[in-house]
Amino acid sequence: MADQKKKQPLFVKVDQLLPQAEGFSITVKVVNSKVIVPRGRGDGNAPRQSRMAECLVGDETGMIIFTARNDQVDLMKAGETVILRNAKVDMFKSSMRLAVDRSGRVEATDAADFTVKEDSNLSLIEFERIDMML
Repeated sequence: MADQKKKQPLFVKVDQLLPQAEGFSITVKVVNSKVIVPRGRGDGNAPRQSRMAECLVGDETGMIIFTARNDQVDLMKAGETVILRNAKVDMFKSSMRLAVDRSGRVEATDAADFTVKEDSNLSLIEFERIDMML
């Protein structure tokens, strides 16, 4: 059998993110993290154990909000550097948010040697949806 090369992850910078992008990896520092109230109800027998946090993350090119879920919340502490693998950009109220679902992962890594560019927050940019008719 021929050797199959494992596909190398595509690493991007914050300023390269576009609406609906997916399948990329990105190394970011956590600027801050705020736990938000979990939504939804359990199945009647037990309450739903869902945790969420809105985390401002960034690199030397800019910042964006990352929505951390469940075990991801524990890794998202201010000052920490993390790699978001197989990440995607979700749209929330016309603005971009980073997310990592079950097909990706969040992993702690060594402290990055960059300073987060805090004057460029991509989550503050409002996008307008344009439906193209063919």
